[in-house]
Amino acid sequence: MEKKSDLELIAAFQNGDTHAFEEIVSRYSAKAYSLASRLTRNGEDAEEVLQDVFVTVFRKIDRFEGKSSFSSWLYRVTVNSSLMKLRKKRQDQSVSIEDEAVQVSNTPSTTPAYHIEGESGTTRLQVSQALERAITSLPDEYRPVFVLRDIDGLSSKEVGEILELSIPAVKSRLHRSRLMLRKSLARFYAEYRDLNEPTDTNLEGHRELGDLNDLIASNM
Repeated sequence: MEKKSDLELIAAFQNGDTHAFEEIVSRYSAKAYSLASRLTRNGEDAEEVLQDVFVTVFRKIDRFEGKSSFSSWLYRVTVNSSLMKLRKKRQDQSVSIEDEAVQVSNTPSTTPAYHIEGESGTTRLQVSQALERAITSLPDEYRPVFVLRDIDGLSSKEVGEILELSIPAVKSRLHRSRLMLRKSLARFYAEYRDLNEPTDTNLEGHRELGDLNDLIASNM
């Protein structure tokens, strides 16, 4: 049996064929989950986003006009749902932080923000965790561009179609997001150097850190 195109499935679903919707879900659920996971950096949140995405698709498929590919439209819905999830989560966390502020302020801090051992495996883990925090801290308008372009490997044109941005706007936001990440990780390395001055025993561990850009690429 010949595989139906996205447009054929959409037309069939709009005409009441529920099996067509099931095929759309089967075709795109993994990709939508992957994008949601990269944006939210949390598996449970990504699962909730995935459910929201296909509820939205089910309810609003008639709004798809075919001006861009269906995948671009679906990814746009996924990005918007992910950002809404993140905003709600930040609001919930802000209430929790306010409730616990007194306890935190009265608790002495004895552990550095970043504690990295000399072993390369631990170093790799710490770098990965620092990168996760840096990506999570990117503003909402920059994070999707960075994830789609630098992590998922889409072209600037494809990113522009998904986010409804011009190619120059995509490149501008990508450049700024990279600068913000490098700035965040530069603070990480500054603390690392303060805590771990090279010696004969750990000099090799310092060499293994390599260039910052290489580490960003290798930890995606």
